[in-house]
Amino acid sequence: MNFIPIKVSCHAGYKADEYPKSFLYEDKRYEIEEIIDRWYQYNEASDISPANYFKVLTRCGKNYILKHVIDKDDWFLVA
Repeated sequence: MNFIPIKVSCHAGYKADEYPKSFLYEDKRYEIEEIIDRWYQYNEASDISPANYFKVLTRCGKNYILKHVIDKDDWFLVA
């Protein structure tokens, strides 16, 4: 899997960066129409940082998977 760094605008509800609303990839802004699925990754036995994943549908009708590395506040497009 490739992780491409992206800029993300988020909804902040009861916590910061609760879920993504849009993201910027290759100078194009993608508005998120729907969050189809989301999941959490963490394993104490590994050196992988905790992360939230979001499978999203954009307004242009395409599906993407976004990764948010929580402790570093980094966002990636999963390719």
